[in-house]
Amino acid sequence: MRILFLLFLFLAGLYVQAQETLSGQVLDEQKQPLPGAGLSWLGTTISTATDVEGNFTLPYSGEYKKLVVSFIGYTTDTLTVASPEKIIHVMRPSSSNQLKEVVVDKTRKSLERSYVKTANVSTMSNKELLKAACCNIAESFETNPSIDVNFSDALTGSRQIKMLGLTSPYLLIAEENIPSVRGASQAYGLSFVPGTWVESIQITKGAGPVINGYESISGQINYELLKPVNDIPFFLNVYGSTDSRFEANAHVNRKFSDKWSSTLFLHTNARIAKNDMNDDGFLDNPLGQQINVLNRWQYTDAEKGLVSFLNVRYMRDEKQTGELDFNPDTDKFTTNNWGSEINTDKFDASAKLGYVWPDMPFQSIGLQTAYNWHRQESYFGFNQYNIDQKSIYSNLIFSSIINNTLNKFSTGLNFSYDNYDEFVNAPENGVMLPRDYSRTDNSAGAFFEYTYDNTDNFSIVAGARFDVHNRLGAFFTPRLHLRYNPWNKAVLRASAGRGKRAANIFAENQSLFGSSRSLNIAGSGGKLYGLDPEIAWNYGVSFMQGFSLFNKNAEFIVDFYRTDFQNQVVVDLFASPQQANFFNLNGDSYANSLQVELNYEITRHFTIRTAYKYYDIKTQYSTGMEERPLQAKHRFFSNIAYETHVKEGGRQWKFDFTYNWMGRQRLPYTGSNPEQYQLGEYSPSFSLMNAQVTRTFSGVFEMYAGVENLGNYKQDKAILGNDDPFGPYFDSSIIYAPVFGQMYYAGLRFKIK
Repeated sequence: MRILFLLFLFLAGLYVQAQETLSGQVLDEQKQPLPGAGLSWLGTTISTATDVEGNFTLPYSGEYKKLVVSFIGYTTDTLTVASPEKIIHVMRPSSSNQLKEVVVDKTRKSLERSYVKTANVSTMSNKELLKAACCNIAESFETNPSIDVNFSDALTGSRQIKMLGLTSPYLLIAEENIPSVRGASQAYGLSFVPGTWVESIQITKGAGPVINGYESISGQINYELLKPVNDIPFFLNVYGSTDSRFEANAHVNRKFSDKWSSTLFLHTNARIAKNDMNDDGFLDNPLGQQINVLNRWQYTDAEKGLVSFLNVRYMRDEKQTGELDFNPDTDKFTTNNWGSEINTDKFDASAKLGYVWPDMPFQSIGLQTAYNWHRQESYFGFNQYNIDQKSIYSNLIFSSIINNTLNKFSTGLNFSYDNYDEFVNAPENGVMLPRDYSRTDNSAGAFFEYTYDNTDNFSIVAGARFDVHNRLGAFFTPRLHLRYNPWNKAVLRASAGRGKRAANIFAENQSLFGSSRSLNIAGSGGKLYGLDPEIAWNYGVSFMQGFSLFNKNAEFIVDFYRTDFQNQVVVDLFASPQQANFFNLNGDSYANSLQVELNYEITRHFTIRTAYKYYDIKTQYSTGMEERPLQAKHRFFSNIAYETHVKEGGRQWKFDFTYNWMGRQRLPYTGSNPEQYQLGEYSPSFSLMNAQVTRTFSGVFEMYAGVENLGNYKQDKAILGNDDPFGPYFDSSIIYAPVFGQMYYAGLRFKIK
């Protein structure tokens, strides 16, 4: 199979057609992308429309001289084109009052899938993030059917995201294409990015592009921050909830010149009261506070083809959890009361510099560099876990064409350096054992990615990279994405690729510290905790068909992906409830994911999304081939959103409702515990419902209120051994459902434009 894949990769690179094209971008009067704008050569039938980023590509010939650009509510323009140089065109609103009203009614989807992109990408705008109590991006995927959101444990309240049935370590999570949530930040990193800072999120299913690295296995999540050049002068968001969480976000933007812009992002949150809704004697959510500051600069010189960004950020996050009566000043490392503290400091600095050749707009070069420092000091009862990671990342990318703009390529070099000081003091084979896992990782790699797009119905992205890593060795990573449009509003995609990663077994499984389990490593001489690197192949196909139903727009989507592990670090919770065993895969491990989705626009402002997901995920454990624990085989999702028409002054109502049904989940083995400390083999199925209503009073002020877990569903026996937390049966890591019941919240947003 892999030989055929590599052969196809080679043959695909030979598939080149020589044809001139004209490309460019269409913007509105605010210099924002204008999706759906029509472009055609005057006097011909050759036409196209801009994609969600406002980009277009159109066949070009010297006989074509006049390009017509049109969009409802905007003045139609006819441009004189003398050569196939890239065009950036800004459209102006029509002077007709009637057409202006049509423009207001023309809304861009908050969650979009493209018919023209080669990879299977869905894009969430910041409008989608406002549909729920999105305090950070870990909580921003509740309305997205492609991402599963679960709680990781019963203590910290942190969310764990999954895609294609695999947890976030198998995703490449990037900030503006710079890897961001990795290593020490795997457990809590997404909760350190406030949702109001984010402009959009791109979710790619399957193997990601080779440009961003070799670690992606099941997909990629890339979030884009707000750009200073487009940001408003001031934004304020204030939030409060019945679980005693309070939050404030502020953005202050200033344009220093026509080239320099800067935004100061401020975030703080705190949970100030104790909650125990399930009466187990433990906090449902941790007490804590966070301060988060980011200063972002942007320099743009369109005439010279230069654009650059500089980010500097600092964050401090403190959490305290455990028994209600736990006092860290008197109870830490005693048997008075069980408790935990997790304190994190984080500093980031990154820079991006891009240059586009003025006389060759298809050619560019870019440099991305980043420094990251992440320090976590924590304890869980008598277990201790401290990790300090310092990272440097650099990526140089050159992009151009081969003969014509139908054939593009990107190539470059990247380098990464990670220094870990990692200390673990937890039982191993039943004995409390301090362990030092300090180490240094570094890698250097080169990549090449070829893109062919005939601007009509076929495109291919074929990429490969070669890396040398001090502990993973030297290895080759191929990736392939295909797109074919067989007929109108239909797209068929396929992808395949290989991923390799170093598993950070303690950082990625911190929930196990909140238990009495012995953490045992069955090493085999590997260089990663005595274990070998994880290697997997991912294959997938996707089909999307747009159609009309009762004269309204609808989409039908089917995705199927399979991940095959050549090697995996297995976390075995089936051998004994008093043990968590880590060892190299000895047998098969795979994940099959099927998603069927139907989206329907009942009216222009009334939409419904539905999705059914089926997972077949199994791994060879010490007890045999078992279902992956805490993963529902069947899930159903539905989201209903309605907005009223915008009235004079910007007044509007927005309503949003999300329903999730989770089938039963395989649970870790507890059968040898005393009866009162046992769980069944499977969890019960259950439903969750969230709702929100937003009232916009004007273009600058709005208020919102909502409820999470409307049905008040709570997991029974969320913490095993809660009556004896220092005993052998204590375990807070077996979480399949919410611990906290109904949660109501409210907030306001204020803008100065």
